[in-house]
Amino acid sequence: MLRLLGVLGALVLFLACGAGIWGWGTFSRPGPLEAPTRVVIPRGGIEAIAAMLHAKNVVAEPRIFAAAAWATRDRGPLRAGEFAFEPHVTMTEVLHILREGRVVQYRLTIPEGLTAQQIAAILERTEGLTGEVPPLEEGAVLPETYVFERGDTRAAIVRRATAAMDQALAEAWASRAADLPLATPREALVLASIIEEETGVAAERGQVAGVFVNRLRRGMMLQSDPTVAYGVTQGAPLDRALTRADLDTPHPYNTYRIRGLPPGPIASPGREALRAATRPETTDAFYFVADGTGGHAFARTLDEHNRNVARWRAMGRPMLLPSGRAP
Repeated sequence: MLRLLGVLGALVLFLACGAGIWGWGTFSRPGPLEAPTRVVIPRGGIEAIAAMLHAKNVVAEPRIFAAAAWATRDRGPLRAGEFAFEPHVTMTEVLHILREGRVVQYRLTIPEGLTAQQIAAILERTEGLTGEVPPLEEGAVLPETYVFERGDTRAAIVRRATAAMDQALAEAWASRAADLPLATPREALVLASIIEEETGVAAERGQVAGVFVNRLRRGMMLQSDPTVAYGVTQGAPLDRALTRADLDTPHPYNTYRIRGLPPGPIASPGREALRAATRPETTDAFYFVADGTGGHAFARTLDEHNRNVARWRAMGRPMLLPSGRAP
């Protein structure tokens, strides 16, 4: 009898060792995954995580994975989130990724010069974000690239972008030039939004700002077409040229009919436009008009400006020109 018990004990030990060796081999050998894959790991127990990884073909044996995770639990919990796995990742590597790895990060870029309506549309269609887009004030968010994780809320992105604009505006205002005809940071934001819309040439921003500052100092109307377009569409893109009727229609954003700045921003300006608004170039120009190359021709006098306009018209351009008309 003792001999039989000894044989049975040896057999059990042999089977246990064999199972351990098989389990370790399964745990350490390359997994079944054939292509790079991203998996959203849920919050919950080890078994749920193992089942998810098995369903995504990351691990072949969910029970062995769960057992290994439990046996090594002193090394830390398995994190929830979206993780990237390379082909044939081992269970050892999977556990390390879930404990130490970085979740997949996404990037959302808000280009300069977009209106609140356009920014809201970008947030709405951005994959990986959750929740509704909160109401956006015009010019309140800073155009920039924001990094986020799957499951982050749209409201959280808006809070970050709003805080970034507040900081950028405060920094620009703190370093502003002396004797600006701007009373508050809000006015600097409004002017920066007009500068952003007036030119896509980075090297021109300071000079465009200088023209508008000169006009503000003289009490001249800004006569900026983008402000008129904003008043016509209330922030939606204008899919046609401005008309004479647009320029003659009175509204708070029609800078052909009002003096000074409009009541609010017309878009979200970037850092460079904020810098241009608060530290404009010194210039004797009071006018500018498109020059046909993507930039503008600047003029000190109305006669010089009219010659620039004539050259623009000689290129077959529309009668209504982008900005810089006579007062």
